[in-house]
Amino acid sequence: MRQKQKQTKFIFVTGGVASSLGKGIISASLARLLLSRGFKVTIQKLDPYINIDPGTLNPYEHGECYVTEDGAETDLDLGHYERFTNVRTSRANNVTTGKIYQSVIEKERRGEYLGGTVQVIPHITDEIKRRILLVAEKSNYDFVITEIGGTVGDIESLPYIEAVRQLKWEMKNETAVVHLTYVPYLAAAGELKTKPTQHSVKAMQELGVQPDIIVCRTEKNLSDNIKRKVALFCNVSPDRVMQSIDAQSIYEVPVLMQKEGLDREILSIFQYPTGQRADLKSWNTFLHQLHNPKKQVEIALVGKYTELKDAYKSIFEAFIHAGVTHSCKVKVRTVNSEEITGRTVDAKLRGCQGILVAPGFGMRGINGKIEAIRYARTKKIPFLGICLGMQCCVVEFARNILGWEDAHSAEMDALTTHPVIHLMENQKSLAQMGGTMRLGAYPCAVKKGSLLYKAYRKSEISERHRHRYEFNNAYRADFESAGLQCVGVYKKGDVELVEAVALSSRVHPFFLGVQFHPEYKSTVENPHPLFCAFVQAAMERQEFETSTIYAAGNKADILAQSDLFGIDLRSVKSSGKRGRPIDFERLLTMDEAAGKPQRKRKPGRPRKRVRTKAAMIKAALAAEGVKRRPGRPRKDATAVLVTAATAPKKRKTAQTAKPAAKPAGKAKAVKATEAAKTTKKTKTAKALQPKRPVGRPRKTETAVQPKRPVGRPRLVPSERMRKAQEVLAAKRRAQKK
Repeated sequence: MRQKQKQTKFIFVTGGVASSLGKGIISASLARLLLSRGFKVTIQKLDPYINIDPGTLNPYEHGECYVTEDGAETDLDLGHYERFTNVRTSRANNVTTGKIYQSVIEKERRGEYLGGTVQVIPHITDEIKRRILLVAEKSNYDFVITEIGGTVGDIESLPYIEAVRQLKWEMKNETAVVHLTYVPYLAAAGELKTKPTQHSVKAMQELGVQPDIIVCRTEKNLSDNIKRKVALFCNVSPDRVMQSIDAQSIYEVPVLMQKEGLDREILSIFQYPTGQRADLKSWNTFLHQLHNPKKQVEIALVGKYTELKDAYKSIFEAFIHAGVTHSCKVKVRTVNSEEITGRTVDAKLRGCQGILVAPGFGMRGINGKIEAIRYARTKKIPFLGICLGMQCCVVEFARNILGWEDAHSAEMDALTTHPVIHLMENQKSLAQMGGTMRLGAYPCAVKKGSLLYKAYRKSEISERHRHRYEFNNAYRADFESAGLQCVGVYKKGDVELVEAVALSSRVHPFFLGVQFHPEYKSTVENPHPLFCAFVQAAMERQEFETSTIYAAGNKADILAQSDLFGIDLRSVKSSGKRGRPIDFERLLTMDEAAGKPQRKRKPGRPRKRVRTKAAMIKAALAAEGVKRRPGRPRKDATAVLVTAATAPKKRKTAQTAKPAAKPAGKAKAVKATEAAKTTKKTKTAKALQPKRPVGRPRKTETAVQPKRPVGRPRLVPSERMRKAQEVLAAKRRAQKK
C-alpha cells in the first residue's frame, strides 16, 4: 500500500562509460515497480544539448520527437515513461540546456539579477534545481525520478551533476543516486572487466556525488565475486550492485530489476517498509502473450528514416501492444520510400498484409510514399497513413481518381494548381521553424458508422498533433463525391479542420488516413484502438489468404470477399472443412444449377481413357474366342490376366524345344502353324492390357500380376511365374476334361 509521506523523494539516474546503455528503460522500469507498490511516481528527463527542444532535430541525430498532451516536443525517452507507467507527462518533464540558458538570459534582460554577473554557478545550477523541484510542486508525487542525459565526464552534463550534488547536500535524506555503467566482456580473455565501471564512479566522486546504487549493463551474468569487487572499489554495499543483462524485449527489464531488488533497495534508502513485493501480475501476463503469439502478420512501414529504428520508436511499440491484444506477432518490414517506384513497388511490398505510411517532413521520398498508397488502394491491402501519410493519400486519390495530375501539397509544390494540402492561414506570416505547428492534444468529432468510429467506438476523441499543413476544405466536396469520406473533423467556432479520411468498407477492407499521431498514446495497459483495428484488418487478410475459409456451396460470399481484398482466388492455396483442400480454379467454374464443380482438363494434357474391370475381362474373353455357355459361371478375371502374363513364357518354351524329325515338306507346314499360334497368343496378351496413355512409360510384366491376398507372403519373380504357370495348366486340364 502507498505510504503517506511528508515530502517528495527524488531519485537521480546517471550514466557512465558509454551512452545508449538504457538509462531511460531503467528509469521507466523503476517507476513501474514503485507504481506497482502503490506509490505515485513521475519521471523527468534532463537533456544536455543546447537546442530548445528536439522539434527541429533530424531523426537520424536524436531519434523520434515525442509530443506530450500539452504540446511539448520532447525526447523519445518520455515515450518510454508513458508506455511503462501509463502516466501522462508534460513540458515540465523534459528540460534542455537550451531552455535553461534561455530562461537565465531572459531573466538577466529583465534585470532580475540586479546587474550582477551571471555565471554557471549559481545561476545556471539554480535554474536546473528549480526545474527539478517544479515537477513535484504541480502534483503530490511520492517519487520524482530524474534521468540525466549524456555520460558522466562530458562537459555538457557538468552543470547537471553539480546541481545534483547541491540537492543531495541541501535535502539530505530525500535524494538517491542510481548510476548505470557498462561491464564489457572480452571474448579473447573470456572475462568480464570492471575497470570501466570503477573509473566512471571515480569521475562521479571527483564531482562530489557518491552513487547509492550501481546498475551494471552486461552481456553475461555477474558473479558474486565481481559484485563484491565493484562494491569494494566504489564504496557501496554488495547488495546495491546489480546487473542489467541484455533482454529479449525492453518489457522484460522491470521483471529482471525486481529480481535484482532495485525497488527494495530504493525503499530501504528512504527507510520505507520493504516487505510487500511489487504486483506485476498483469505485466507478466503481457509478457507471456508477447512471447507466445498464436498468429503472425507482416506489415510494411514506408518512410524515409528507416535506417534508424528509433526514428519511428512509438510506431514500433504501438504495433507490439496491438499484436499482444490479438495474440499475434506483428513483423514490421521497413521500406525506404526513396527506393519505391512504379517498377519496384510490387517487389518491395509483396507479401505484406498491411501498409503503414509514416509521418515526416520535406520532399525527399514523397513520390515513393504516394506510389505505396496507390499500391495499397488498388491491391486492397489494409492501409494506415499517419500525418504526412494521410496527406499523401489525399494527393494520391486526387491524382488517380479525380484526375488532377498536378495535385500536391503546398509544402512540396507551391505552384500546383490543385493544392489539396495547404498551409493554415494563421501561420503563413510566420518565418521560424520551431513552435509554428499545431502541437498537442486536440478534440475530434468522429462520423458515426465510419471506419474510424468502428475502431474507437465513440463519437468524440482526443489525439496529439504535430504538423503545419492541413487538408484544403475547398476540395472537400470533390473528394467525398468520389468516395474519399472525411470521417473525423476538428471544430472550433468557424474553424473546421479535417482530421481523418477513409474509403468505405464496401470498396476497401481498411483504408484510413489520420492527421494526428495515434502512436503517442499507446501503452502496455492501454493499446491504441486504431492500431488494434489495423492489426485486426491485417489478420483478416492473412486469414483469407491462407486456410480458414470454407467454400462449400457459398460461392457468392467468397467471390465478394476476394473482390473486397483484391485477391485472385486462382493463386490461393486454402483448405476448407475437415482440412480438405479447396480448388478455387474449379470453384470459379462451378455450375450454379447443378451445384457441382465442372471437370476441367489442363491445356496440352491428353484426355484420360478410363477402362473398367468388366470391360477388360470382356475384351480378354473376346480375344481368346471363348463364349460363355448359358448358366455357366463367368471366368475368373485373375485367370484371364494370368494368361496374358504367362503367354510369352510358354511361347518361348515351345520355340526352344527340339522338334521330332519330319519330312522337309511337312516341316514347313508345322513351322507355319506354330507361327500362327504364336501370333494369336501375342495378340491375346496385348488385348488383355489397357492402353497406355500418351507420355506414360511402359509397364513391366509384374504390373498385370494378380493381387496378393492379405496375409500371404510375397513371392519373388521366379516363384510368381511358376505359380502362374501351374494355375494355367490346371485350368487347361479342366477344360479338356
